[in-house]
Amino acid sequence: MSTYKRATLDEEDLVDSTGDDIYPSSPMQNNPLPEGKSRWGPFSNLWEHNMLVMKHLLENTTMKGLSKAEEKAQRYYQACMNEAKIEELGAKPLQELINQIGGWALTQPWDKDNFQEVLRMVSANYRTSPFFTVFVSTDSKNSNSNIIQVDQSSLGLPSRDYYLNKTANEKYLTAYLNFLTELGVLLGGSEETSRTLMEEIVDFETTLANITVPQDERRDEELIYHKMEAKDLTTLVPAVDWMPYLTEVFAPVPLNESEPVVVYAKEYLQQVSDLITKTNKSLLNNYMIMKVVRKIVSILDQRFQDAEQRFLEVMYGTKKSCTPRWKLCVSDTDSALGFALGAMFVKATFPEDSKAIAEDMVAKIKWAFEDSLKYVSWMDSETKKAAKEKADAIYNMVGYPEFIMNATKLDKVFNDFEVVSDLNFQNVMQYYNFSARVTADQLRKTPNRNQWSMTPPTVNAYYNPTKNEMVLPAGILQAPFYSHSWPKALNFGGIGVVMGHELTHAFDDQGREYDKEGNLRPWWKNSSVEAFKKQTQCMVEQYGNYSINQEPLNGKHTLGENIADNGGLKAAYKAYANWIKTNGEEATLPALGMTNHQLFFVGFAQVWCSVRTPESSHEGVITDPHSPSRFRVIGTISNSREFSNHFGCKADAPMNPKHKCELW
Repeated sequence: MSTYKRATLDEEDLVDSTGDDIYPSSPMQNNPLPEGKSRWGPFSNLWEHNMLVMKHLLENTTMKGLSKAEEKAQRYYQACMNEAKIEELGAKPLQELINQIGGWALTQPWDKDNFQEVLRMVSANYRTSPFFTVFVSTDSKNSNSNIIQVDQSSLGLPSRDYYLNKTANEKYLTAYLNFLTELGVLLGGSEETSRTLMEEIVDFETTLANITVPQDERRDEELIYHKMEAKDLTTLVPAVDWMPYLTEVFAPVPLNESEPVVVYAKEYLQQVSDLITKTNKSLLNNYMIMKVVRKIVSILDQRFQDAEQRFLEVMYGTKKSCTPRWKLCVSDTDSALGFALGAMFVKATFPEDSKAIAEDMVAKIKWAFEDSLKYVSWMDSETKKAAKEKADAIYNMVGYPEFIMNATKLDKVFNDFEVVSDLNFQNVMQYYNFSARVTADQLRKTPNRNQWSMTPPTVNAYYNPTKNEMVLPAGILQAPFYSHSWPKALNFGGIGVVMGHELTHAFDDQGREYDKEGNLRPWWKNSSVEAFKKQTQCMVEQYGNYSINQEPLNGKHTLGENIADNGGLKAAYKAYANWIKTNGEEATLPALGMTNHQLFFVGFAQVWCSVRTPESSHEGVITDPHSPSRFRVIGTISNSREFSNHFGCKADAPMNPKHKCELW
């Protein structure tokens, strides 16, 4: 995955709402947030359902005919559920790990000259990215090969804004500092030493936040893609000893100085190098260790989990709650062995014909999108022809990757992953080790279509520009998105819009830069590029005028998802209208007093019914490339002529403005 963030529908980030009183009597009041949740809606509801299914599969150890990989998933889950062992070990596994890395200034004076060794160790063994992130992904300009990529890394809080806008975010920064201090105390430091050390870390992270480039300034990949050789990194970022670093991170793959590398944050990396050079060694070391500690907290004993819970309660506004242990363990197992668990999930829940039905629907949506291209007035005919070819070439992946249904192939994938039944900490460390080897192994392989970025039980979908493919996991091909027994109007309004959304990502402000083979290159005529930018400016302004709790949305940051929402609704509606033309009108649902055309739009809107705490809404506005749910509905349907026709909206009514933003 290059810097182009995989365009997802996004199950968690989507579940959202505002609390503004547009309704006479608010459905919010009738749908309070479940205890401990910062947001809730159909996505989270369906994910909870899928988690229960996975729980039963992981706990059913008498199941016959499981593959070795599926048995590993069960063992991994059992070790995670072994709370007695986790409590007995307490902080010890992490303290030992910190000592192995070389210690820090929390418990005793520290003065070592081992910055390069520690950086290599925390990056290679514990998959952390203290100052920058290094990974393997498809080369955007050569989609047939994988390449090492270097980019800016994420911070301890969800976005740079939390550090830079101190007055608005004071309660979050205080909670963060208290959380880190508490971790320090649990790991053997005194309250005073721990607070001093963590204050320095938060100050250092604030400096990092200052040089981090905001996401809305990184949307044009053509501008931020820089290919070079490994040896050029030494000139760019002299503070890091690059060849030993890359060699250790990508071991055992042999590398030399001419290894190609793509850099995505050139100016940031230059500044981070200066920052490393002028920061004292002890602080750099403390920061690197803290990154490891943060990553590992959730797998330690209850004291650590309680500390994290208190922090998250402030961050996301959740009411105190005790999440059942099994939910955490199902989630962790899905992260580590999600394709083995996915094989069990698919066999238990995914009907054989679902795949064919979904593929047929995708074909109908694709036809509708391509047919609409004919009427796009702002685009020249040559570029239109190339756009149609790109839409034709989009590869659909539905349900699950084929290999998981073949026990031999599945076992081979997880063959090097050792899992024991009672030591959760050891299993997680083994997983880091295993995933590091898998990543390194990708470097010399051709990108593989069968390698998914989401596991089959996931309630989400995504479009990948370098493979020009859309992926619809089995987890989302269920009610309320799709049901065998539902009217076509609801299915087209639900999963149909999801399919249209992912398809439209191929033509959003980022996806449009990639050609039908998944290569980043100019394939549009300049006149159409200019016209596209003019058309999209309308959406940037439209969504930038919405706000939640007096906080305006960032129309530039959310542009790609807004384009996908608008294009997805239009393609799905057109596909439904065409289905009626071929098959005739369906019977209407009794007692609703609603036409099927109206039902289509209601089905679409219902997918986004959701509630969210003010804190979670704030985090969404700052970090989420999707608009809040309410505006994903209002923004999209107010641009839809068909919506206004079928609901008889008066001209210039709020949902039927005279000036509509139209793109695809």
